[in-house]
Amino acid sequence: MARGKSLDDEILTDSTYYILLSLVSPMHGYGIMQKVKELSEGQMIIGPASLYTIVKKLQDAGLIKLLDDDEERKKTYGLTQGGKEILKKDIKRRTAMVEHGIEALKYLEEGNENG
Repeated sequence: MARGKSLDDEILTDSTYYILLSLVSPMHGYGIMQKVKELSEGQMIIGPASLYTIVKKLQDAGLIKLLDDDEERKKTYGLTQGGKEILKKDIKRRTAMVEHGIEALKYLEEGNENG
């Protein structure tokens, strides 16, 4: 798959997935970066340049929107209906992948015990 095609194919990269997952509740940019780190248990750290590049792509694709938030002069983002739908679809896709992986792991572990 060509890089940058994932949104066209409705398949999310890991970083895009975590950003959308973070936006289940509206959040500002720094909060998104912290939430991604928390959700991934430190496995994924997204810096500001990457974050705002992805945020722009997600806005252009109509998956997130800028919400009105004048109280702290921070830009707060939230999911659109399209963003919710693609996130639900990707969660289901990833769940199936994990289930397949668990089955393969059982087989591999049984093979190691017998071999």
